[in-house]
Amino acid sequence: MTAHPVASFPADHDAALLRRYRQGDAEAFALLYQRHRLGLFRFLCGLCGDPTLAEEIFQDTWLSLIRSESLQREAVLFKTWLYQIARNRLIDHWRKQGRRQALQEAFDEQLHAQSSGEANPEQQLSLSRDQQRLQAALDDLPAEQREVFLLRAHGDLQLHEIAELTRTPAETVKSRLRYALQKLRRLLADPAAAAEVSA
Repeated sequence: MTAHPVASFPADHDAALLRRYRQGDAEAFALLYQRHRLGLFRFLCGLCGDPTLAEEIFQDTWLSLIRSESLQREAVLFKTWLYQIARNRLIDHWRKQGRRQALQEAFDEQLHAQSSGEANPEQQLSLSRDQQRLQAALDDLPAEQREVFLLRAHGDLQLHEIAELTRTPAETVKSRLRYALQKLRRLLADPAAAAEVSA
């Protein structure tokens, strides 16, 4: 029997994969990790602006998941639970450190993304500048709007899932996402505005 590609498992199989892993099936964990690693890392990196810290929280999140003996409540999707763990770990870190540190270098996702061919130097420079503009625009958003945007964009969570995860009314989540998208569009469409943000 051949291994199933990651995409062949619908999201509601995540909890089943976790149960299989806890019964000794290492491949089940590999499938879970493959499915959620990139979105989770991008979410953390976008939220904290520090790839090193994002990597630390990312690893801590998976360790916490492995060590946890409880399954999430049936009403909560595995993905929502995973992002809740990551969010709590990051908040705990910020509390210990007295909130967040300054923005570091641009996000490097090579460890977490499939190779898509080698870009030439001009493309790499352009990509780097785009990432810097996006990170600067994200940093300019109020924290609540940034978090909602990242959960939607990288976590691919629905509005009601974000509302449950952040313990915020769904209408408030909807408004925050709308304001975040409007501001990001404006900043990214106007390089001068983005440059002012990053200055």
